[in-house]
Formats: sequence, structure tokens, C-alpha cells
Amino acid sequence: MVIIMNTEATQQNINDVIEVIKGVGLEAKIMEGAQQKIVGVIGDKTKLASVPIDAMPGVEHSVAISKSYKLASREFHPQSSVINVSGILIGGDEPIVMAGPCAVESREQLLQSAEIIKAGGAQFLRGGAYKPRTSPYSFQGLEEEGLKYLAEAREKTGLKIVTEVTTVEAIEKVAKYADMLQIGARNMQNFGLLKEVGKCGKPVLLKRGLAATLDEWLNAAEYIMNEGNPNVVFCERGIRTYETYTRNTLDMSAIAAIKHLSHLPIIVDPSHGTGKWRMVKPMALAAIAAGADGLMMEVHPNPAKALSDGSQSLTPEHYQDVMNAVKKLSKFIKEENLLSEIEE
Repeated sequence: MVIIMNTEATQQNINDVIEVIKGVGLEAKIMEGAQQKIVGVIGDKTKLASVPIDAMPGVEHSVAISKSYKLASREFHPQSSVINVSGILIGGDEPIVMAGPCAVESREQLLQSAEIIKAGGAQFLRGGAYKPRTSPYSFQGLEEEGLKYLAEAREKTGLKIVTEVTTVEAIEKVAKYADMLQIGARNMQNFGLLKEVGKCGKPVLLKRGLAATLDEWLNAAEYIMNEGNPNVVFCERGIRTYETYTRNTLDMSAIAAIKHLSHLPIIVDPSHGTGKWRMVKPMALAAIAAGADGLMMEVHPNPAKALSDGSQSLTPEHYQDVMNAVKKLSKFIKEENLLSEIEE
């Protein structure tokens, strides 16, 4: 349930509503709307059945939420959220781009990658310091040494850092270096990890699981938000289907679905979504056209020598080509939207 306060509601009115909610053993969450404050009720709403909430001073009306996810639901928060990551806004007027190598392989490789990423116009440098791999014999990452290289790259270029955290034990260490913590596809339903990430306070990039439904994905975000962290961004990275040509099947419909069901931003990873560098550009453009709030792409100075995911990594030249195309499309969409608003 959400309780919409009217525009004249005082802080005392809001406090009175919260007191009633807590008085019957439920939890209250305050969200800021465009013009009104919204009080979310977490728990069994039947406990409020005998309480005339709608008649209380300052209350506009109450709305029942039937979905299992509450905080991530657009019913709870009708306005789209904009997530601030160290000054970079995700979900705003401009799509953001996270780019970089799959794995941090060396200081030289990462700093070179960072310069390429910066020159292309991205806002975030991505790179895995901890790499959960299918095979135990594959490169597993440089761990804290890799995190230090990421921090150095940020200092040199001004790029923000997004990197994956794979275990509860590593959260504090990764949060020390990163601007945004990534939950990878394999950990989307690692509920203990989700809870602890929710407590750490850092913005979270939540990738969709290998075969996760939208409902499961939204509920994973709920675990993070329920621990007090509202700063979650979804990342569609393809799901596993019967198709074998591509690494995964990139679910473009997830963009529109998440926009309808949730107020949280969503970005798209066409690198993992296809597994083929040649398909990154058309899928990146399709994602922006579909309304995605940004992209995550793998870029490597020399993909042929990459220790992981070389086949889906863009060369510096291909990366620049994709970025140029994305900027043109984004500008066109923005101008068309502005024109439509003027005509209305």
C-alpha cells in the first residue's frame, strides 16, 4: 500500500500517518514525489483495514499494491527515479555509457583503456577486478590490485568506476574504490549478497540473471532497496534461450516492461547480450531507441589478446564508431521529443 499525501500536508500530518502505520506493526517508507510526499507501507496491509487512513489530515488517498515488490514498483513511486552516482545522473535526459574491458588485466592495459573510453565520451569505466568464471582454470581477476588500478584510472581521467562485487566479504573492499557496485548475472538471486549490498549505501547496478523472469529481477532489486538503498539501476544483458548463434538472447522488450513496472532506470549490455562485437552497434542503437537510460559495452585496446571476452569486445575504432552513432540517435530522439512537447 502507498499513501499519497496532498500538497498541503504538513510534516506533522506525515508523522501522524507514520505513527499509525508503526502502531499496527508495519513499516513506513517515505518517498519524494514531484509535488507530493508518498508514504509506503511495508507488510500485511490488512492490519490497517480498521484504520481510516484516507480520513486523516493531509492524506489525499491510499492505493493498494498487489505486487510482491513494493519499493521498486511504479505504483509505489509513480515518477521515474534518477540515480545520482558521484555526480553522474542515470535516468535523466541523456543516456549514460559504461565501457571498458571485461577484466582488469594489468595497469598498462587498464590505463590505456581508460584513455580510450574517456576520449569516446563515456562517463563510466567498467572493469572486473573479481571475475567469477565458468571454468576454475580461467582468469579470475587481479582482485584488490585491480581495484587500485581502477582508482588510479579514475584519478587520471575523471571517469566514474563501476565494478562487480561477488561475495559478501568483498563488499567493503570494493566499495572503498568503486563509485557503483555491480551485481553480476550469476549473483542476481544471491540474497545474502543483495542484502549486504543494500546496507553499504553505494549505488548498485543489478544485472539480470541468466534465465530470470522480470518478476524475479524486480524482487532482487527489492532485496537491495528494503535494506535502505534506493539507488538501484537495472541492466539487461541477455537471457539464456535455445538460440546458439548468439551468446545470449538480448531481451529488448525488458526495457519497455521495466519502464512500465518500475520507476528505476534500466541500461542495456549488448556485449554480453550478443557475444559478438559486430552486433554491439545495432543492438546499442536499438536499446536507445527503445528508451534505455544507457549502455554498458566491453572495449579492449587489443581484443585479440584479451584474457576474457575478446570476441565481444570493441576495438578503440569500433567503440568510437558506436559512440558517434549513439550520440546522433540520442540527439535526434531528444529533438523529436522536444518538438512533440511544443506541438502539444
